[in-house]
Amino acid sequence: MDTVRIFDTTLRDGEQSPGISLDVGEKLEIAEQLARLGVDVIEAGFPIASQGDFEAVEAIARAVQGPVVAGLSRTGFKDVDRAWEAVRHAARPRIHVFIATSPIHMQKKLRMTEDQVKAEAAAGVARAASYTPDVEFSPEDGSRSDVDFMCEVLQIAVDNGATTLNIPDTVGFGVPEEYGKLIRYVIDHVTGDYVVSTHCHDDLGLAVANSLAGVAAGARQVECAINGLGERAGNAALEEIVMAIRTRSDYFGDIGVNVRTEELARTSRMVSRLTGYSVQHNKAVVGRNAFAHESGIHQHGVLADRETYEIIDAAAVGQEAAQIVLGKHSGRHAFADTLEKMGLKLQGDALNQAFVRFKELADRKVEITEADLEAIVAEELGTGAVHRFELVDLVVHGGTQTMPSAHVVLADGPTKVEADGTGNGMVDAACAAIAAACGVPGKVLDFKVSSVTSGRDALGDVVIQLEADGRKASGRGVSTDIVEASARAYLSAVNKIVRSQDAEPRERTVGP
Repeated sequence: MDTVRIFDTTLRDGEQSPGISLDVGEKLEIAEQLARLGVDVIEAGFPIASQGDFEAVEAIARAVQGPVVAGLSRTGFKDVDRAWEAVRHAARPRIHVFIATSPIHMQKKLRMTEDQVKAEAAAGVARAASYTPDVEFSPEDGSRSDVDFMCEVLQIAVDNGATTLNIPDTVGFGVPEEYGKLIRYVIDHVTGDYVVSTHCHDDLGLAVANSLAGVAAGARQVECAINGLGERAGNAALEEIVMAIRTRSDYFGDIGVNVRTEELARTSRMVSRLTGYSVQHNKAVVGRNAFAHESGIHQHGVLADRETYEIIDAAAVGQEAAQIVLGKHSGRHAFADTLEKMGLKLQGDALNQAFVRFKELADRKVEITEADLEAIVAEELGTGAVHRFELVDLVVHGGTQTMPSAHVVLADGPTKVEADGTGNGMVDAACAAIAAACGVPGKVLDFKVSSVTSGRDALGDVVIQLEADGRKASGRGVSTDIVEASARAYLSAVNKIVRSQDAEPRERTVGP
């Protein structure tokens, strides 16, 4: 069977979505889940962009086993060398080199001639190939490039050691028939031993369709992201690409993917919680309503035979996994065993911290499900970092005729810090009290609240984006009490800002 490689760029292009800023621990957590999912390549980041990006790529290269670990690089030697420093610890390292080939990018952004672009591509790819035999090359904005010039550059890349040629539809300009012909043209006109890859953006809502047209035309790697995250309108959604190839084998023929599809829903939920980007209910494959049937006619058909209205078995993508029911009488062993079966292996202080949080919530909630546990662990341990401030106690008062107020007690190491705050609501008052206690006043740029599960005792999941002292950070908190969840989310964002005060600002570079 011919195999299509799944190249996941959630941690690079996906993180370039507005408002997303993952720290090293969060990136590592997602990368480990991507390895469990079975992707072939993880593009872990853009090492030259910032020290934080370099550290994240290096940490993933050292720790994550299975997939190829790739770092993005422009053609300059400084970029290539930095990328190699980050990925060299991986068992299977890759350097992904790119330079633009479209007239508008060469003239307006690069200010280079065609000959200069060719020379840069040759030098950058050769430099990367001197470090590793696994080199990918991308002609940025390929879908708006002169096809013959682009093929000249691609041939130069292959001649200098590139083994994967990625054809980016960087601005989502392509349409399926046209993009498929472009992929076929490259295969027919560039000689050598290489794999052709797709990288499609969703500006016209065609990223998945274009990617699949590329596969039908002969591409054997697809670059995509969990939940379709990415610049502007996003990238091709990994879960849709995988299930389209799996489901429509009658169309694609003897082509397979290595992804363990039963991990798709869990991966989607993890990425959603850590990035703060919610998944729309009607999202294909992983959305809450992807396998829901409201119509009585549909319900009757599904009861008679699932395949009357479902082309995908929900269990095959992790949407019908057995619910794990834990309560306040559950012990540490059952808790740890349940987490391990979910693929969450915690030990020592990390396990103790998560267990304490579980017990606090179990006192308020009759049943705690697998989704609840994922939220608890993601909130408490998602960053992999030590928080300076911890929430000890929160008391709020409010009413229709009184000014809402809050009193908070925080732990700053061995020291207890107390403060009061008022606001135009109890959430606002709690955040004001935390700001006063921490000495980090900030402006809330975005506030999102959602339900983790259903029912009156459902966990509330709050994501807050905070700006303070010129820095932005997002925080997340979960609780059966929305005010407490909001306070935890605000405090999480404050802790990130405190940790980043001495870090250099992140340089935001788009890439292919």
